[in-house]
Amino acid sequence: MPALKVSDEHVERISSLMLNVNKPLKERFRALFTLKNIGSDKCISEIAKGFKDPSALLKHELAYCLGQMQNEKAVSVLVEVLEDDNQESIVRHEAGEAIGAIGSKDALALVRKYARHPLPEIAETCQLALDRINWLHDHGPEEELRANPYNSVDPAPSMREDDVDKLIEVLMNEEDSLFNRYRAMFSLRNMRTPQSIQGLCKGFSASSALFRHEIAFVLGQIADPVSIESLIATLKKGEEHSMVRHECAEALGAIATPECLKVLEEYRTDSERVVRESCDIALDMCEYGNSDQFQYADSLQKVES
Repeated sequence: MPALKVSDEHVERISSLMLNVNKPLKERFRALFTLKNIGSDKCISEIAKGFKDPSALLKHELAYCLGQMQNEKAVSVLVEVLEDDNQESIVRHEAGEAIGAIGSKDALALVRKYARHPLPEIAETCQLALDRINWLHDHGPEEELRANPYNSVDPAPSMREDDVDKLIEVLMNEEDSLFNRYRAMFSLRNMRTPQSIQGLCKGFSASSALFRHEIAFVLGQIADPVSIESLIATLKKGEEHSMVRHECAEALGAIATPECLKVLEEYRTDSERVVRESCDIALDMCEYGNSDQFQYADSLQKVES
C-alpha cells in the first residue's frame, strides 16, 4: 500500500503525541496507528524512537505496526529490538514476528539464530518467522492474501481446507509444526462461523503461551460475541502468561459489548502492568466501537486542526 502524502511536519507532530509519556496511553496508541496508516519512511524513523518507552505494551505495538507496514527499511530497527536483552520478552517476540511479516531473506540468519532462544515465546516466534519467510519466497504474497478478509499480515498463511473438523484437528495437534497449526488457526478465523470460532476457543488449552496469545488475537479480529466467555475466562486466570491475558483484554475491547466493558473495567487495576494498560486501550476501543467516530487512528485530523 503506498504511503499517504503527509508532510514531515505533520508526521513529527503526530510522533510527538505518540512519544509524550504525559499523554493518556489511548491517545498515544491512536497516534501510533495514524503513523502506521500514513506509512512513509519518515514514520518508520519516528516509530523507532518509541522503543525507549517504559510501556512494554506500547513498544509491542510499535513492533507490530512496523511489521504491518511491510517496509524493509524497518528491519534494522526490529533486529536491534530483537537482539536487546534489556527489552521485555513481549516486545522482542513482536519484533521477531514483525521481521517475519516483512519477509526479507536478509534476516534469515538472525531469525534462525533466535529460533533457538531459551525464552519459548521468542524461539517459537522466530521459528514461525523462519517458516513464513521461506514460504513467502516459495509462493509469493498474492497467495498468502488469497482468502484473508482482514488484510492483515499474519505469521502464517491460511490452509486450502474448508473442513472445520479437520482444521480443528490440526489446530490442536501438538505433534504438528507450529506453522501448520497457525495455518489452521487463520483458516478458522477466515471462516468466521460459530463452529470455527468455538474451535478456535479450544486453542486456549494449548501448551504454548505464544499459541494461546495468537488465539486471543484472532478472536479479537473476528470480534464475535461467541468467544466472549472463553476470552473472559482466560483474562481472569491470574497464572496465565501476561501476553495471553493482554490479547484477551484487547479482543474484548474489539467485541465491545456491555459484558466486555464491565470485565475490562474490573481488570484495569490488575497487578500486571501490560494487562492494566491493555484494559485501558480496550476500553478506548469499546468507546470507539460504540460511537459514531469515523476512524480510530484520528491523530492526523487533530494535528491539522
